[in-house]
Amino acid sequence: MRPLNEIGAAVVGTGFIGVVHVEALRRLGVQVHGVVGSSHDRAAARSRELGLPPAYESFDAMLADPRVDVVHVTSPNHLHHQHAGAALRAHKHVVCEKPLAMTSAESADLLHLAEQSGLVHAVNFNLRFYPLSQHVHGLIREGGLGEVRLVSGQYLQDWLLLDTDWNWRLEPKLGGELRAVADIGSHWMDLTTFLVGKRITEVMADLATFIKTRFEPAGPVETFATERAAKSMAREIKTEDTATILLRYEDGTRGALTVSQISPGRKNSLRYEIDGSSAAAAWDSERPDELWIGHRGRTNEVLLRDPAILNAEGRRATGLPGGHAEGYADTFKALYAAVYRAVAEGKPGTAYPTFADGHDEMLVCEAVARSSRERRWVEVARAVRARAR
Repeated sequence: MRPLNEIGAAVVGTGFIGVVHVEALRRLGVQVHGVVGSSHDRAAARSRELGLPPAYESFDAMLADPRVDVVHVTSPNHLHHQHAGAALRAHKHVVCEKPLAMTSAESADLLHLAEQSGLVHAVNFNLRFYPLSQHVHGLIREGGLGEVRLVSGQYLQDWLLLDTDWNWRLEPKLGGELRAVADIGSHWMDLTTFLVGKRITEVMADLATFIKTRFEPAGPVETFATERAAKSMAREIKTEDTATILLRYEDGTRGALTVSQISPGRKNSLRYEIDGSSAAAAWDSERPDELWIGHRGRTNEVLLRDPAILNAEGRRATGLPGGHAEGYADTFKALYAAVYRAVAEGKPGTAYPTFADGHDEMLVCEAVARSSRERRWVEVARAVRARAR
């Protein structure tokens, strides 16, 4: 098994999330040999900021570097299929941001290519790797909540609240048909699917675009940026600001999700509550070290993250002692620890979300879009049963 410091990585994309990937890899001891961006000047500037080696001249130059074992794809959504596919064909292991592709046809193609390659392939559903969510996964699997009946929650943000807020995700040709659902709702749906061990089978969705005209600035805008450009152009918006979605999971479990990128004061609020026949569990990403556990006949509990009292799954995702808060950036480190163990062993593993999970989420998102258009329940179109989680 190879030591992590002998495994080389490179990152495609130099925006907010690309930087998070780089920093998590460094914390693991993985060698980041460089980045490539939308322009060489942009990538070179980011490399200097991060103290990385000089940026690659091109994506092809990065693929040609024999030191690079793993490629992290953090480019805009419309490039995921191209970049991930090329990396696999160059015999590189791949970690791809979500959504895996723009359509289920593209994600199916990537899944087939990845499985035929024998290489490690992962989708960056990092939110599974909060220690308390890992603990909940183990708790549910062991019957700690009884029979799961209801899953409810939200994923709310406010970074696109104003008509002057702009990002490439607003453009369907770059981000895809869905925006809020694909960007953050997919995280919640993947996370709850992982937690309860049941896939989503049917959806009833209501999508709404409240800000129908936005003002695009003259130059590029960083994700979550608050600066306003002096010059801008009015643009019609067709992607959704909000979504309310009813869900049916396998075996009859029901779900309800609210998604929004225009909720004032909500910076990154993912919440879920899972109600079982004997107990309930609720968690909030803005208070990540606290897990509420509900009971009928005795006092409710608040479990504070502490590796000494978590189950084995929770402990594996924990890097700090109790009382030392673990948050968003730590989930990337925990995810990549699982991915890079598989890379070190030279074969795909099962302890992280793969392209199969990314493809399944594409199918769910397409059902959401169709449900909203047709104003009815829509079944998730799966040709074959996915592997057990």
